[in-house]
Amino acid sequence: MAQLATCTTSSQATLGVVLPSRARTTCSTPAAATRLDKLRQGAATFTRSVRLHASRGPRRARRVTAVKGSLTQPQPQSSQKDVDLSSTFSLDEVRQSLIRQEDSIIFSLIERAQFKHNDVVYQENSIAVPLYDRHTGTRASFLEYYLRESEQMHGKMRRYTSPDEMAFYPESLPPLVLPPLEYPSVLVPQNISLNDEIVELYTKTLVPAICEAGDDNNYGSTCMFDVQVLQALSKRIHYGKFVAEAKFRSNKETYTQLIKAQDAEAIMDSLTFPAVEKHVVDRVTKKAATYGQDVLVEGAEQKEIKYKVPPEMVGELYSKWIMPLTKKVQVLYLLKRLDHEEN
Repeated sequence: MAQLATCTTSSQATLGVVLPSRARTTCSTPAAATRLDKLRQGAATFTRSVRLHASRGPRRARRVTAVKGSLTQPQPQSSQKDVDLSSTFSLDEVRQSLIRQEDSIIFSLIERAQFKHNDVVYQENSIAVPLYDRHTGTRASFLEYYLRESEQMHGKMRRYTSPDEMAFYPESLPPLVLPPLEYPSVLVPQNISLNDEIVELYTKTLVPAICEAGDDNNYGSTCMFDVQVLQALSKRIHYGKFVAEAKFRSNKETYTQLIKAQDAEAIMDSLTFPAVEKHVVDRVTKKAATYGQDVLVEGAEQKEIKYKVPPEMVGELYSKWIMPLTKKVQVLYLLKRLDHEEN
C-alpha cells in the first residue's frame, strides 16, 4: 500500500493555520515538498496583493464591505408598490395577444414532437419521484412532479399573480420572493379553471397525435416541453375571460339580459362566429406549415416536405378543442359576471 506523504515543521502552528513562511519544513517525498513550495508561493502572492490594495486607501475596502453586507443583511422593502406598466385593456389588444399566443403554442408543439410518446411519464407509480397522494399513497406521475416543481419556481417569481396565468396546482404555490404587481382591475373575482380538462386533452389526445410511438428515455426533456405546451394552452384557453369581459363591456345591455336569465345556450350562440373561427383555423394551419418545415437556401433542391407537426392537426386542435374550451370559459365567466356588478 502506498504511504501518504507527510510534512513536519519546526514551528508549533495550530491546526488550520497557514504555515509560517520562515518555518523549517521537511517532507517525506519530493512531490509533497513541491506542492508545499507552490502553496507558499501562492500564499506569498496573495499577501503581496492584499498589501498592494491596502496601500491604495480604504475606498476599496469600504466597497467590498458594502457588497458583503448586501449578501447577508435583509434589504429594506420599498414603500412604493410595483405596478404593471404594460398597455391598457382593450378588445383589440386581446385579439393581438391571442394571435401572439398561437406562435407560442405551435413552437411548443414542434419542440415536444421531436421526442417519442414516452407514455411512462404520464403514468402514476411508474418513475420514482418523491411525490405521493397523502390519502391513497399513490406516487405521482413524472409529469405531475415536473409541473409542480416548475410552478414552485414560477410562483416565487409572481407569475401566478398575473390575471392571465392559471396555476395547475394553486393550492401548493409558495410565498412570493418578488413583491406582487398591481394590475388594472379588468376581470371580476372568479376562480374558473379548466386545467384538469386541458391535461386530459393533452396527455390522452394531443401527445399521441403529434409524437412518434415508443420510448426514447428522454423523460426530462419530454416533460420540459410538456410543461411549456400545457402552460401555453392554459393561458390561451383561460384568456377567454378577457374576451368575455371585453364583449360584455361592448354590449352590456344584451349580455345583462342573458346573464339575468342564466341562458347559457344563448350566451354561447352570441359568442360563436363560424367565419371568424374558420379564419383562425386557416391562419394557425398556415403558421404550422410554415414554422414546421426546414427552410432551404436559394437554389437548394426541393425535396418532399416533411412537417415537424402535421399542420392540419394544429388546425383541428383549434377547431375541436382550443376554441370550444375558450368559449366554455367565456360562458362560465359571463354567467357570474353580474355577481360583482356594482349597484
